[in-house]
Amino acid sequence: MFVRNRLMTACLGAAGAAILTLAMPVLAQVPAPATAPIENPQDTVNLTMEQRHVIKEIILKDLKVTETQGDKVPTKVGDTVPAGIPLQPMPVEVSAKISQIKSHSFLVKDDKVVIVDPKDNKVAALIE
Repeated sequence: MFVRNRLMTACLGAAGAAILTLAMPVLAQVPAPATAPIENPQDTVNLTMEQRHVIKEIILKDLKVTETQGDKVPTKVGDTVPAGIPLQPMPVEVSAKISQIKSHSFLVKDDKVVIVDPKDNKVAALIE
């Protein structure tokens, strides 16, 4: 009898815990409102972290490309580069390793490599 009472108590305890778990309110994740600003728009060229590292190493450290001077240099993906800002062709060393950007141009601003799509002169990627 003692064993049966203990077994029933254990079963009721487990069942009670299960019921309480199911009855507890669940907090759902609420999406951000549509008016929230987008901090980092997607790049128009897909680059892996390794490819980004290669670009930065070659352009900033190996070739030591000088920074573009001026206040109107865009540093956001999607911005259009004004006609007066000189762009440099993608180095052969980078093009050999990352073929999807060999037709792109670039400039350097604030230790960031700004990759520019030659079709529309818009910033395609920002390598920080």
